[in-house]
Amino acid sequence: MSDVFESPEVTASEDAVTEDISQLAEAQLQRDEYLDALQRLQADFENYRKRVARSSEDAAQRAAGSLVASLLPVLDAFDLAAAHFAATPSEEATALNQSRALLLDALEKQGLERLAEAGVLFDPQVHDAVAHVEGDQDAAGEQVVDDVLRAGYRWKGSVLRPAMVRVKG
Repeated sequence: MSDVFESPEVTASEDAVTEDISQLAEAQLQRDEYLDALQRLQADFENYRKRVARSSEDAAQRAAGSLVASLLPVLDAFDLAAAHFAATPSEEATALNQSRALLLDALEKQGLERLAEAGVLFDPQVHDAVAHVEGDQDAAGEQVVDDVLRAGYRWKGSVLRPAMVRVKG
């Protein structure tokens, strides 16, 4: 009976099964490699997509900031004209102030912030001190903005132009 189990057909069949198992293991290994490669490729593509979106958004922000910076002389001209007409109320002065307010409001809704407050602590990051007057100085020796000579502007958190100020203290 033992001769039946030792026949060449059984041995050939065992060899075929062993070969099939090794081919299956190799195919599974290759499948896992392809899956890993695909997952890496998907992650790389997702990172690329995010990087391109960020770059595009940054470019749009820079372009908008550049446009707003080019409009600052227009705002300065409105400020000077409003100061000139402040003493004499007229229809022209009213129209000028309304136009100025419309432009400033539209820009503020997009992210422009006006830096033109007197009485605040001097901050060299947002103020450009062009004059100094003696005045009361507190114990800490802090300087205070006495007068704003030209308004400064901040666009979405970064200073476009510092405010030109006179400092007291």
